[in-house]
Amino acid sequence: MSDLQDVNQWWSNDIVPASVGDLGTASGTLRGQQRILRRLLTNPGDYVFHPEYGAGLPQKVGQTVDIPGIRALVRGQILLEDAVTKSPAPEITVVAIPSGVSVTVNYTDATTGNPVVLSFSVNR
Repeated sequence: MSDLQDVNQWWSNDIVPASVGDLGTASGTLRGQQRILRRLLTNPGDYVFHPEYGAGLPQKVGQTVDIPGIRALVRGQILLEDAVTKSPAPEITVVAIPSGVSVTVNYTDATTGNPVVLSFSVNR
């Protein structure tokens, strides 16, 4: 698992180039963080060949905030990623913010065994 690489690209940003001008790659913890964020922010149905992929957190903006429901959705989705260990279980904090939610995920990286914190906000 540690030799897996993806294109280095954070959600809604440009692809990060490598120092030699090629496409940059992400591996290890960085790869895992990018994949988690992509999964949580992708709406189900957006990937034609994988219509079930994604948590659709952006679709929750503007609705009544259901913190336990969002927490459960995040937990179920991140456990589908190979970067996240199931034990110890990830800790997910969801806080309502103006026009959205702030999410913090504390998990253990399956490759390194190190704790990882991933925080982001979803709003208008």
